[in-house]
Amino acid sequence: MEALNQATNAYIDSWMGPRDTRVRGWFLLDNFSPTVVLTLLYLFVVWIGPKYMKNKEPFSCRGVLVVYNIGLTLLSFYMFYELVTGAWQGGYNFFCQDTHSGGEADMKIVRVLWWYYFSKLIEFMDTFFFILRKNNHQITFLHVYHHATMPNIWWFVMNWVPCGHSYFGASFNSFIHVLMYSYYGLSAIPAVRPYLWWKKYITQGQLIQFVLTMFQTTCAVFRPCGFPMGWLYFQICYLIVLIVLFSNFYIQTYKKRGVSRRKECQNGSAASLNGHANGVSSLDNVTQRKLRKD
Repeated sequence: MEALNQATNAYIDSWMGPRDTRVRGWFLLDNFSPTVVLTLLYLFVVWIGPKYMKNKEPFSCRGVLVVYNIGLTLLSFYMFYELVTGAWQGGYNFFCQDTHSGGEADMKIVRVLWWYYFSKLIEFMDTFFFILRKNNHQITFLHVYHHATMPNIWWFVMNWVPCGHSYFGASFNSFIHVLMYSYYGLSAIPAVRPYLWWKKYITQGQLIQFVLTMFQTTCAVFRPCGFPMGWLYFQICYLIVLIVLFSNFYIQTYKKRGVSRRKECQNGSAASLNGHANGVSSLDNVTQRKLRKD
């Protein structure tokens, strides 16, 4: 394994150039192999998990889900707060910020972004819970692609550009994850579910995040400040892919559902004639039944 790590590091370093010495020796960052192995194990579980669970009863996981989602909510809030205050302390420029001009604030950003990288490995559990609860319809290409690529991309970010212009996307994403994981944590409590209204806006927030991050990244292309151009071009390309995939998800999930609901009303079905059944639309009744299978 040591020989493999050395060969891999030599190849990556010859391709990417010298690493940032501030993260030398940090957990999981010296070698790419652990991140790759964990990602491959994740993809293996995604493939074998539904097959294993096919003839088994779904697990509830309710108590674990509450703890897990609250934990990620708190971690996301911590990262958001630290990144925003670190960028403020370092006088970070929104339009372009290099990786060696913020003084001690740069190291604060680096430390928080390591937690951001590590959180992407923790978030593999999102998919594992879907498998255990047999919510296989939620294991989409978008879901797996996003979860599998993020820790690998951020391994490279942490080794070459662990602060500076890298702060913005992580800050915005951490804020969105506060909303997302608080929603998932509360939705695991049946009595609270009817009062949760912001799921739709989470996806909208994610799309806004990608667009603003791409704008901020593009600004650094036209107003360079020493942040490596290759990273900016890569991030723009990756964000375009995410915008396309998340836009498609949003249209499929919310826009087409709205059209389908209007067609039901026009067809005059029993549920549609009243508009609602006991204060909940017919589609929401189906959703609640699905949610309560756990």
